[in-house]
Amino acid sequence: MASHTDDSHPGPAGPADPAAARARLLTAPGPGGRDRRAELSARTDDWLAALFASAGAPAGTAVVAVGGYGRGELSPRSDLDVLLLHEGRLDPALPERLWYPVWDSGAALDHAVRTPAEARAVAAADLKAQLGLLDARHVAGDPALTAGLRSTVLADWRAGAAGRLPELRELGRERAERHGELSFLLEPDLKEAKGGLRDVVALDAIAASWLADAPREGLDAAALRLADVRDALHLVTGRATERLALQDQDQVAERLGVLDADTLLRQVYEAARMVAYASDVTWRAVDRVLAARSGRGRRPLRRGFPFAGPFGGASGAARRGAGAVARGAVERRPLAEGVVEQDGEAVLAQGARPASDPVLPLRAAAAAAQNGLTVSHATVRRLAAECRPLPVPWPDEAREQLVTLLGAGEACLPVWEALEAEGLITRLLPDWERVRCRPQRNAVHRWTVDRHLVETAVRAAAMTRRVARPDLLLVAALLHDLGKGWPGDHSEAGEVIVRDVAVRMGFDPESVETLAVLVRHHLTLVDTATRRDPDDPATVEAVTKVVTTLPRLELLRALTEADALATGPAAWSGWRASLVDGLAARAAARLAGDAAAGPEPAAAPTAEQERLAVEAARTGGPALSLLAQTGAETAGTEPMGVRLLLAVPDRPGLLGTVAGVLALHRLAVRSAGLRELDPIGAGPVLLLSWTVAAEFGELPEAARLRADLRRALDGSLDVARRLAERDAAAPRRRGIPTPPPVVAVAPPVASANATVLEVRAHDAPGLLHRVGRALDGAGVRVRTAHVSTLGADVVDAFYLTDAEGRPLSARRAGEVAAAVRAALG
Repeated sequence: MASHTDDSHPGPAGPADPAAARARLLTAPGPGGRDRRAELSARTDDWLAALFASAGAPAGTAVVAVGGYGRGELSPRSDLDVLLLHEGRLDPALPERLWYPVWDSGAALDHAVRTPAEARAVAAADLKAQLGLLDARHVAGDPALTAGLRSTVLADWRAGAAGRLPELRELGRERAERHGELSFLLEPDLKEAKGGLRDVVALDAIAASWLADAPREGLDAAALRLADVRDALHLVTGRATERLALQDQDQVAERLGVLDADTLLRQVYEAARMVAYASDVTWRAVDRVLAARSGRGRRPLRRGFPFAGPFGGASGAARRGAGAVARGAVERRPLAEGVVEQDGEAVLAQGARPASDPVLPLRAAAAAAQNGLTVSHATVRRLAAECRPLPVPWPDEAREQLVTLLGAGEACLPVWEALEAEGLITRLLPDWERVRCRPQRNAVHRWTVDRHLVETAVRAAAMTRRVARPDLLLVAALLHDLGKGWPGDHSEAGEVIVRDVAVRMGFDPESVETLAVLVRHHLTLVDTATRRDPDDPATVEAVTKVVTTLPRLELLRALTEADALATGPAAWSGWRASLVDGLAARAAARLAGDAAAGPEPAAAPTAEQERLAVEAARTGGPALSLLAQTGAETAGTEPMGVRLLLAVPDRPGLLGTVAGVLALHRLAVRSAGLRELDPIGAGPVLLLSWTVAAEFGELPEAARLRADLRRALDGSLDVARRLAERDAAAPRRRGIPTPPPVVAVAPPVASANATVLEVRAHDAPGLLHRVGRALDGAGVRVRTAHVSTLGADVVDAFYLTDAEGRPLSARRAGEVAAAVRAALG
């Protein structure tokens, strides 16, 4: 390394005192960063060039910097990765004359001596060596030798990228398994963990292959931040360490001028998430390119959408691959209104209008997660740029789509990360900013606060069959630790926050109160069960006084387990589970005496309902009315749903038949009610009140829906056959794991006049039709029904009687439940 008499950077100098020059540079006042790394690399160049000259190197030799040194990014304790390149025979003493002064200075040296052919052969056999040579930079000697090597290595890399990139990806996966995800570790490895500096190098290598490039906005700044922290860590410890250990974080923060260690970790986590997200986006692009090259890409539809980029015009890929486009249109399968699947990602449909559809980000996210996809990077960026904020309170659809997204479980995670990378999460939930990337300095916790909240929702998604309000369980899981972004007891602060958030989301007052109770007391069950005497009546009373109702107890029990499982292995055990279950069972027994028997009394029929019932009774046929819902409820102008009232003289199979017609018209049932009326004393009339939503945003014509309902009721339209034909013709998508359906007979106290059958299942097209057909096939009457769709889950209650109007026997009820269970698969 060159010696200098001042802080300027002169030309090459002899190797008088390289260690002293290095020490002066590293201890000089002022910030480090990219400039210092570049200066350190430049001084090292001067030093090696002088050594090369004094060693008497012959023509046809060159000193080449590779790896981080080749990129000009030397950290204080970085190895010097150097290649002595030569043609023909070489004096064996020459390398020693070069390397010994470097070793004597105390610098770490990683060296090799090779001909261009040998270097090329090693690169072909060793991926890591090839990656290092991609950053080869001339230092001294024959520049043509270095240029020739660079040109050859890059050409080999591009020619062999189809084989080498999967190998590079596997190396990244192995590193992630060994070192974890940088953005969630209390003592992260800045280089090797997922989202670290190694991933930045991998992204540059992908770009050099010309197959794909990373989204660059924010990526360079993230890489610079990680490199700066690494430099400070080297200087603080005096070692070539990459692990940001707890005992070093305060000093590193001080050296960087950061407020404290927590602020330092948040900056590191934010940078790592940017790198990790860019990596995920880039590897998906690589997969698509390689699949297309190998012929494994999806075959175009004969009649499909024209190939278009994410913004509606021809994409760069379309312009480059006009020949492929001429052979067929790219396959785009509808997922939801304004959202389609293309190349394994959710993208916007050509007719989507983000500027006038504020629910679109959540709808796209929910559709992607429920189909095991992620949202494309270009789509997320467009949504962030064009969509208006949601009105307050949120439209019902927005709340349902958030619940649907969370209910996807593990499939929610990559979608959530994509939204968060573009700031959409904090736009939806401003309070999220206080917990985003916030570390938890607790050995029990394995995640940052924000990731813990999402992980809790993921765990809760597997428990939605246990509770009557899966939507409240999922939202409580997502919000239960928001108070950790504020001073004081996080449960108390969280209660205040969640009341405000729940009102903004549009929950009704009772649901807001339930969410507040769950957040305020999310630790109550486990704390009480493990610290109080379970046989003391006061212990049970402490719980019942908090939850007050059985449904809230169910929710709190599920949230308790989801929270513990998402915390880490040490937070939940068989012993803790048994204590919590025992306490919950005692509390449930206490609350059971206060549980109301049967449903709430039905409201008096409206004038419109009475009119339809009278018409149906007099004509002996169906009478119906349709009302499209628009405007204020959705903050938009497009029809988003339909209120359907249908009155029909009582007949078997009515519920399943009507549900099947709605499914044929791609109308998803959001809620439904069924009740009996006898308006003129001529016999019972069944009145069905439905709220339905158009699956892809286009409502059917009222006249056509009315005609199909009449045909289905008179038997001229075979609904079951038509649905089966459509399902058989539809392309099969990969599904996501969901909890199995639960079909249970409620205790007799639920109703004195009927047997209550409860169904909890994952929503799917035609589900209510299958339930209705099973009940019809079982020969029971549906006297009353209450159908609710909460996000991606349905929670239904059917009040059943036999042909004589009596409750079913226990054996008969079990048979009916089994039939419905079989129908749901």
